[in-house]
Amino acid sequence: MFYQEACTTLDESTNDNKTCEFIFIDDGSTDATLTVLKNLASQDDRVHYISLSRNFGKEAALLAGLQAANGQFVVALDADLQDPPSLIPEMYKAVSSGEFDCAGTRRVSRKGEPPIRSFFARRFYRIMAKITGMEVIDGARDFRLMNRSYVNAILSLPEQNRFSKGIFPWVGFKTKWFEYENIQRTAGVTKWSFWKLFLYSLDGIIAFSSKPLAIASIMGILLFLVSLAFICFIIIRRIAWGDPVDGWASTACIILFCSGIQLFTTGILGQYLAKTYTEAKRRPHFVIREAK
Repeated sequence: MFYQEACTTLDESTNDNKTCEFIFIDDGSTDATLTVLKNLASQDDRVHYISLSRNFGKEAALLAGLQAANGQFVVALDADLQDPPSLIPEMYKAVSSGEFDCAGTRRVSRKGEPPIRSFFARRFYRIMAKITGMEVIDGARDFRLMNRSYVNAILSLPEQNRFSKGIFPWVGFKTKWFEYENIQRTAGVTKWSFWKLFLYSLDGIIAFSSKPLAIASIMGILLFLVSLAFICFIIIRRIAWGDPVDGWASTACIILFCSGIQLFTTGILGQYLAKTYTEAKRRPHFVIREAK
């Protein structure tokens, strides 16, 4: 369905379709995707595919497509038609004019999404913008049309822990935004659960900011100052009234609170250490099973 709609869009916007090519990334699918892609490739020389040996995730699949694309302009979009191919001609005009290096898209609504998911998604974009200092657009999609300079800048970043929503604004360049209403996917269901999105958001924050480490340090300093105040209070109370410090419940609460803060800050350190460990191994982002 995506191929048919994309072809219709290209037929209406260009007189020479052979200047275009399709690169489909089969990210370890377990259905008939690869068979369909092979049939399309046998019928249309513009169609190419890369089948990965297993599911390596969205970031690896996106990187595989960008590395394989050799065109002067590159479009990245999902094949479930939530990213409308009909926007491509307008995006191309904006970038090919030379005024912009990238044409990005963003959803202006989240119709069809669970309210709780939409709420946390908006909070994430705000937190990400504040904590990284980058322009992270609310509702921004990976659906982009980029010129060669923009693509080369993205490919020049060698990190293993990739977060495209942060990489796109980090490389800079001029971007023109196109807005559209949320579109339901034509088939299938999303594999992004709330928990997966939460972990993905943590990856983005850790990949582009060290402020969580600063927050952990500040919390440690504050707790140290609070503990000094409590020590002074206990000493004064003992000298002035001679009362023993009683109350196991309050003591247990304080211990549990401090232990929780310690585990929380240790967890932050652990996340950064884990990312460093992944970077040090330098494993490939993906493994290709077959390609055409």
